[in-house]
Amino acid sequence: MQKEIVGLWKLVMDHAHNPLKNIPNLQARHIILQLLAWMWCVIFAMSIGSITVFGVSAVAHALLISGIVITVATFEVARVRPNNFANLARGLNGEHE
Repeated sequence: MQKEIVGLWKLVMDHAHNPLKNIPNLQARHIILQLLAWMWCVIFAMSIGSITVFGVSAVAHALLISGIVITVATFEVARVRPNNFANLARGLNGEHE
């Protein structure tokens, strides 16, 4: 059961597994995923019959997807250009340079 849930999660949310992986631009993938999330927020709100549900659902989806995309982008930069993060650490004497 757990493997099925993880598999479905990856199919929808993991850019390495869903069809959005074919789009090379990470920002384009992000906006498309956001638009799909908003579409599902509208569908859910219409089925419930409440505009309040749409607002809460839209904000929650935007925050969740943005957090995932920022995390994936950070991991990708760390993999491709790890030296970009070297300036965030302290210098050799324990102070910022």
